[in-house]
Amino acid sequence: MNAEAKTTFLNQFPIFSTLTEAAKDQLAEKMEYRVKKKHSFVYLPGEPSSTIYFLVKGMVKTGTHSGDGKEVIKALIHPLAMFGELGLVGEQERQEFAQVLREDVHLFALEIADFQELMRNNFELSNHVMQLFGSRLIKAETKLESLIFKDARTRIIEFIKESVDKQGRRVGFEMLLKHSLTHQDIANITCTSRQTVTLVLNELKKLDLIYFNRGKILVRDMARLE
Repeated sequence: MNAEAKTTFLNQFPIFSTLTEAAKDQLAEKMEYRVKKKHSFVYLPGEPSSTIYFLVKGMVKTGTHSGDGKEVIKALIHPLAMFGELGLVGEQERQEFAQVLREDVHLFALEIADFQELMRNNFELSNHVMQLFGSRLIKAETKLESLIFKDARTRIIEFIKESVDKQGRRVGFEMLLKHSLTHQDIANITCTSRQTVTLVLNELKKLDLIYFNRGKILVRDMARLE
């Protein structure tokens, strides 16, 4: 991909909206455009935290594994988002994995040192990154509170509603969510089990609150989904 095409993509990322066209051109020259195959890993625990990523197309999950090998999904990364950024705050080795879901992803890779230099020369960009870290910290705290105070069914329903709010589109009076998640993925995100996810989804379907099949969830009425 040439620099002009990269700059065209960079213009879509909200985080780079404060950069001048000249700065975007310089950034495009330093960024590497990559395509990762479905189910492959962008990075693994123990690898150097020397690169930051910007997702163009597809979906990536980040997470860890417990001592008994159970996967815990920390976040789902959607297009135009940044991930792998903990190197900016001193992480030397990856503590989590980032894995592609069910379709190939397209992304930009940038050395942490190059992004830090860009931040030093742009206060608004630095402020944007600080706000991003803050919002992710709040989200992590909210998830922890949900694990402590809410039951499995509520966590699964709240995940559906949050996902529809962020990524869904209106179809008449209903909301359609297209996704790349298995029932096990949803379980790993909500800290439940695959069986529980299946039971809850089937219950909601029986109540005519949702309809679902592979890769799609249709919410009949967001106000009634509880």
